[in-house]
Formats: sequence, structure tokens, C-alpha cells
Amino acid sequence: MERESQFVGESGAFLDAVEKASRAAPLNRPVLVVGERGTGKELIAERLHRLSLRWDGPFITLNCAAMPETLIEAELFGHEAGAFTGATKARVGRFEEADGGTLFLDELGTLSTGAQERLLRAVEYGEITRIGSSRPQRVDVRIVAATNADLPKMAQENRFRADLLDRLSFEVVTLPPLRVREGDIPVLANYFGRRMAAELEWPSWPGFGRLPSEALNRHDWPGNVRELRNVVERAVYQWNDHSRAVDHVVFDPFESPWKPREMQIKSEADPTVPPSGEPPPAPAETVSTEAAFDSVDDMKAAVEAYEKRILEAALAKSRYNQRHTAKALNLTYDQLRHALKRHDLLGT
Repeated sequence: MERESQFVGESGAFLDAVEKASRAAPLNRPVLVVGERGTGKELIAERLHRLSLRWDGPFITLNCAAMPETLIEAELFGHEAGAFTGATKARVGRFEEADGGTLFLDELGTLSTGAQERLLRAVEYGEITRIGSSRPQRVDVRIVAATNADLPKMAQENRFRADLLDRLSFEVVTLPPLRVREGDIPVLANYFGRRMAAELEWPSWPGFGRLPSEALNRHDWPGNVRELRNVVERAVYQWNDHSRAVDHVVFDPFESPWKPREMQIKSEADPTVPPSGEPPPAPAETVSTEAAFDSVDDMKAAVEAYEKRILEAALAKSRYNQRHTAKALNLTYDQLRHALKRHDLLGT
């Protein structure tokens, strides 16, 4: 498979999902891929195609959410000349393009009711009819669909056809989010880091320092593998000394003291909602500390551990400049050096 289509990971949850897709691939049946954004649903769809008997046929993709509702049916099933305003000539749809191969429908939950009805007939009988035509055509297409929506709940609420869901869910492959893929974050981080280092023509890949590695492991990754790739590649290209381990990562590229006024006002109005509009995960420090309060049996050790976490976070935020870190923590330089020595952080 192409370099961009490689699967990287070693956690049991991830390997189980890949194995499930591999077993379903040779069967000429629909498969539904479920997962959060950035988990690799399109990669699984391509794997289903490449390992099937249709591997040498076309692999056609359509993001249902990217098409206006008025055009999605024409895009899927094609249309005849004059079928609607602007249809100056006949056009084949994605089903005809995928004849003999696989049609991947991403964001399936956004399909309109009319498109769902026509899709049901195509799946059930292997026939499609171009818009503006009365003559059905036979097509040999395997459907692989993907969604991050709760389709069973949508079917119960009559927002998605239950009979179509039954046809498309012969097998359901659910991809685990990155936060539960134990041990995969460092593997993926080094994989993307090596690729970026090679693209920048570094002589070797120095890896990540201890503090950035810990920060990568603590992050919640709401954007999953796609977000991790962006964070890692950004960290590598911003690092100027390829002879030393990468020691700084930026999780939020929008964070800046010079944010536009509108973004600052929005953040101040609701500090729990970032500019993207997506609720951020609770900071790792807050979660772990609050959880530890219920079971603290050594107050001195707990305070020491918390102080170390504060120092690590402040160092990273100040790009490991100790004088800037001391100023940010309202300490003298000597006080900071003493604290760093006590927590064995002077090497950072």
C-alpha cells in the first residue's frame, strides 16, 4: 500500500480493529466503519478494497457532508442532459464510476432522506437510475461507509432509514480513539517525526526529549491521529537543532498573546470553549491531581510531585529558558535553580 496509507500501531485495540477489517475484506458485503474524526476511517476503507477480490477495480470516494443536499443524488447516481437547471450534458455518477470496484461513502449520517431511499435500492437490487432517466442500470459496486454519528439512535428517531442501516451494517468496524490505544502515541510520534525529519533532510532523527514525550502521552487527542501528526510535524519543523532531541511541542497553534480581539473576547466570555467551538479536554494536571486527592497517604510526596509538574509545565511554556521560567513563576533565578536541582530537572 502507499506510504500515506500505512497503518502504524501496536496496541491490542487497534490491531483487533485492523484484523476485523482484514477478515471482512474478501467478502462481497457492505461494511460500516465507525470512529471519531482522525482515527483513520478512510485507511480502513482502502484496506477493505485492497484486500478484496475487487483490488484491481476502481476505489471511488465521496464525502457526503461536502456536497449540498440538492446535488448529492446527482453526484451519486448521475443525471441526464436537461434533468435540472444547469445540466447541459449527461454525467455519470459515482456508482457508475465505481462499477466493478468499491464506493466509499464518508460522513454517511449526513445523507438526505431522498438519497437514502435511492441508496437503499442500489444496495438491495444493484440498480441505479440517473436523475432525469426512466431506465435503470445494473451496477456491481461494493459499499463501504463511514460515520462518527450514532446511526442506530438516528434510526430510532427516524432521521436515518432503519432498513438502509440494516443493509449497510453486515459488518461494523469500530476504530478506537488514540487516547485508549495504549503504547501507540510514542510509536506514532516517532514515525511522524522520522518522516518529517527526512523531509527536512536532517541527517538523523534525534527523537523527543523526556518532557515533550510525557506531554504527548498526557494529551487527550480529541483529533486523534490526524491531530498527533500535525503536532509532531509542527514540533520538528520548528526545532532548529537536529543534533539534540526535540524538546518543545505546541498543541494549540492558535495560542498567541496577539490573538485578534474577537478571539480573545470569545475565550474570555467562555473560557471552556476554544475558538474551534469544541470543548477542550481537562488538563492532565488537574485530572490527575483531583483524582489523587481522594487517596493521598503521603502529603509531602504529593506536594513534591505537584510542584515538579508545575516546574515542567512552566519550563515547556518558556521554551526551557530558565530566566523566563523564573520570571513566570515569580521566583528568583537562584530559587528556580534550587527547585530544579531538587527535582532533578536541571538537565532540561
